[in-house]
Amino acid sequence: MAQTGVIQSTRSSWLSRGWTVTRVRVVTVVVLFLIWEAMANSGLFYRDVIPSTYKIVIAIARELTDGKFYFHLGYTFLEYVVGFLVGSGIAIATGIVLGATPYLRRVLEPYLNAIGSTPKIIFLPILFLMFGTGIESKMAKGALSAFFPVVFSTILGMVTINPVLLRVGRSFNLSVWQTVAKIYIPAMMNPVITGLRLGMAITVIGIIVAEIKFSDAGVGHRLMQYYEQFQIAPMYAMLLIIFGLAAAANVGMTRFQDNFNRYRTGGKVVRGSSNSLSTR
Repeated sequence: MAQTGVIQSTRSSWLSRGWTVTRVRVVTVVVLFLIWEAMANSGLFYRDVIPSTYKIVIAIARELTDGKFYFHLGYTFLEYVVGFLVGSGIAIATGIVLGATPYLRRVLEPYLNAIGSTPKIIFLPILFLMFGTGIESKMAKGALSAFFPVVFSTILGMVTINPVLLRVGRSFNLSVWQTVAKIYIPAMMNPVITGLRLGMAITVIGIIVAEIKFSDAGVGHRLMQYYEQFQIAPMYAMLLIIFGLAAAANVGMTRFQDNFNRYRTGGKVVRGSSNSLSTR
């Protein structure tokens, strides 16, 4: 009975904590809304620099009912999908090779760290020269942006595999494919998914920046059109739509990681690595 009381008390504390978090989130949104409206109506800023939320909501509705928006969204989505898949695919393969080859990893790791810490926007002129100013250069920029967070996470996943697991696999005479399926993939999955989550966000940033710099289509191009024409409410609407799509993609990847952890732990959700890294 005492144990049951402890369990019920623990559950109630978790529920109350959950309600507290929900309340704080709602209050945060309300406070931000009030601050924004106060700034919009204060007269301290130039006309329409901070439009009211009503104007932004109307602009979002008009954007979502405009056929041209979906053309630009499809253009950016194609750049994103191709760039992310190519960049992350090469990164995972490279990370596996480097993780399994310590000597090669020690040789190449300083170069990867140096290039990975460099703002990728400096490579835009080179990409424009190599691939032109069309959609190909945006795909290349997306691949470059996705490569580094994924390759570092994959290497981390490889080098942190418990050697005991590998010895157990050898003692059971597992084949190469069985070792990969039973040991490497489960051990690497969380770091790789975390890298993919970060890579998704950075790929979006890289492609939008490339479209802003030089493009005749895409959501980044449409965003700059609104800015140059001083259509501020539609500009904020585009920013919020981009944020919403990126957040939805991140939530989808987080749920995939949680489901994978639930499967591994027999129904218990492990959220340690899936929520510890936010997209920036």
